[in-house]
Amino acid sequence: MNDIKPEIEDEDVDISLLKDIPLNFSRTNAILPLKIIDRSLWVAVCDKNAVFAANDLARRLKLELKTRDVSRQALMEAINRYYGAASNAGEIMGAISGQDLSEVAVEFASPKDIVEAVGDAPVIKLINALFQEAVNKKASDIHIEPYEKDLEIRLRVDGIMHKILTPPKIAQEALISRIKVMAGLDIAEKRLPQDGRIRLLIASKDVDVRVSIIPTIHGERVVLRLLDRGQTLLGLRDIGLDKEEAAHLENVVNTTHGMFLVTGPTGSGKTTTLYALIQQLRDEKRNIMTVENPVEYEIKGIAQMQVKPHIGLTFASGLRSILRQDPDCILVGEIRDPETAQTAIQASLTGHVVFSTLHTNNAASTIIRLLDLGVEPYLVSSCLLGILAQRLVRVICTHCKESYSPSDTEKGYFKEAPKQLYRGKGCPRCLDEGYKGRTGIFELLVIDEELRAMIISGLDAQSISAKAVKKGMKTINCDGMNKVLKGTTTLNEVLRVTQKEYSE
Repeated sequence: MNDIKPEIEDEDVDISLLKDIPLNFSRTNAILPLKIIDRSLWVAVCDKNAVFAANDLARRLKLELKTRDVSRQALMEAINRYYGAASNAGEIMGAISGQDLSEVAVEFASPKDIVEAVGDAPVIKLINALFQEAVNKKASDIHIEPYEKDLEIRLRVDGIMHKILTPPKIAQEALISRIKVMAGLDIAEKRLPQDGRIRLLIASKDVDVRVSIIPTIHGERVVLRLLDRGQTLLGLRDIGLDKEEAAHLENVVNTTHGMFLVTGPTGSGKTTTLYALIQQLRDEKRNIMTVENPVEYEIKGIAQMQVKPHIGLTFASGLRSILRQDPDCILVGEIRDPETAQTAIQASLTGHVVFSTLHTNNAASTIIRLLDLGVEPYLVSSCLLGILAQRLVRVICTHCKESYSPSDTEKGYFKEAPKQLYRGKGCPRCLDEGYKGRTGIFELLVIDEELRAMIISGLDAQSISAKAVKKGMKTINCDGMNKVLKGTTTLNEVLRVTQKEYSE
């Protein structure tokens, strides 16, 4: 998945120039100041009307105007991107040090684009800057972690944690109180965990923030999960499956009844894959319903239910209710107990297609997990269409990608020693990590008649997996190594996410 080269790139923009030019001015007039070169102000514009505003700006700055034509879409994306980067959390933390951080009882008007927030209290500025920085770096989570003498703030980017800020301990109460106000939580309650949500506009992006707060021995710890509501859902051919696997999976799931399971550890992209499957089947001829915890993305044309265990709405009870709604396809967020497993199995045997997830290490061990949950072998054999095991690996940054000659140790991981492999040197675009974005590595086990007989016979997971490999199944390890050879990811990255499998 290569990045598309933007019309306006980082080297084209002097971010310091934007600090003195209001965001509203740039947005309203559809202009973006780029740089000052030899007493000339370079401005990106998308139509003739914008030139008048750019001319006015140049006169105010006593500079000659030079314009650069770009598309409106590229211009607006650049305005959001570079204004969001114009002030980061570290700079704001330095600017507010020594100020009174205890007064933050300010109501939050939402949705309000926090990039436009000016003149707010110090802690509000800091939290807004944290959200901006998280979105700019494409972080999935913000962690605010209290310790005995200090406070640490980290971002999770592409599955890896990065420390970005260490505010003074005195800021702890103010930061957490502010987040509670935004999420509508009880400010006075500090002894019990609390969960909430915040809806924000961050650089014109509609972002849903899931808030989790728990008490620790050094104060309350906060994790903020960021979900971009405007993000386009991925299809089966976008998540990392090769053409043959995607085509095979499309054939497997495009049936009238049965169960298909996606498996892997927490954070391995199972929900994204389930949504891709649902997207594949979505049309006006099918009634598709889901029961999830939580509903991460709203999908038009699909009835989505969120479980609420505190009032008795569990996966099992929600699934039983859905069955009375005449569904064709059902997505169950997770099978975690015998009741849900039995209900899902029965649904798949009575004319419904059921998709769900389990936490297992590979595809074949999912069968054993179902048996452990009390499902009879003949029922597993009858209903199971297939199992997709997966992990997420980071993708090599295309801007700093380089080839190199692998060492003898690295060559030893391949059947045929490669002459070259690839890695990222590290650059500002990838936060000097050498990686940007993630993709999946997969193991698709399709249940055929021979494997059904093995399940009924009670054979172990290793025997089932070995038979599937003989019949053409690629293991997660094999798929990972293929992506290493193609230059999609690195050997170290595949070893990181499949280390347990390699040690077996």
